Amino acid sequence: MTASKRIPGWFRGRRPRLEALALVLLAGCATRAVDVPAQPASPAQFLGWPCERLDEEAERVQRRAAEVAWAVDERAGNNVVALGVGVAVFWPALLALRPQGPEADDLARLKGRYEALREAATRARCPPPTSDLPPSRTASWPVAVGDRLVYEQRANRRQPVAEFAFVLRALRRDEVQYTGADASSATPLPGVTVLRHDRLGNVVEAGQGALAWPNLLRGELSLGQVMGGELMIVGDTLARARVRAQVVAVGPQLVSGRRFDAVVLELFGDVLQDAGSTRLDGALVVDRTSGVLLRLDLRSAEPSFQVMRRLARVER
Repeated sequence: MTASKRIPGWFRGRRPRLEALALVLLAGCATRAVDVPAQPASPAQFLGWPCERLDEEAERVQRRAAEVAWAVDERAGNNVVALGVGVAVFWPALLALRPQGPEADDLARLKGRYEALREAATRARCPPPTSDLPPSRTASWPVAVGDRLVYEQRANRRQPVAEFAFVLRALRRDEVQYTGADASSATPLPGVTVLRHDRLGNVVEAGQGALAWPNLLRGELSLGQVMGGELMIVGDTLARARVRAQVVAVGPQLVSGRRFDAVVLELFGDVLQDAGSTRLDGALVVDRTSGVLLRLDLRSAEPSFQVMRRLARVER
């Protein structure tokens, strides 16, 4: 598969295009969506759950389903499930992958649980879930809407440090959204692309020339966990690296008096080039609660994948 086909449309409005893609795929193979029927689950097990808890569990189930389907898709060399995760996972597209064995059982169980949760929400007369996180979920977060996150960055220790900033504009169920700002003020920069990352810390949208990793981090980000994915340069379909990430440490980290639940991941892999590849290694540190980037260190002979970046301060 060529590099251009491996680059998903994650830096543009993705859900309508992806659902359309899924429908096209299903039109050519109409029986695939029923290959993995839902494993029945009773809505009675959720009796008495408040609406917020039902929505949270449905969100968790969908995120897990997308991760299982992505693993199947990755092995098959497809991009059917460059769907990301969110509050409206497109189940037929997940099941169209025709998974087998434990993964098929897992998706069947998750789909059954999801349907039972939605039925329980209907019986409880819950309003439809929205994309916004409820205040009860964000009250304990280390960041809030309006915060300005100032980063220091340089290519290596011999280079001077430069500052740049992002203002947090929205907290969604499936992602955190920012706009670029001047490093010395909260004034948005004209023409700057919105930065978006999901709740694990996967960067799904960034400006031209920026580093992104749309499907690297998965699961619970627990100690010892290993996962794999890609680093890429936005706007350059040939600039990408295949990497593995392992959680090597977890613990609190303070920045500007804000307490983050830091997860340290060791990175190792290869930057893909026309004549072969060159090694890449480094570390990625994210907040396990919000996905906020705390630190990124990359070392490689390829200049595009050399960076030392850290969150220097958080301001209101």
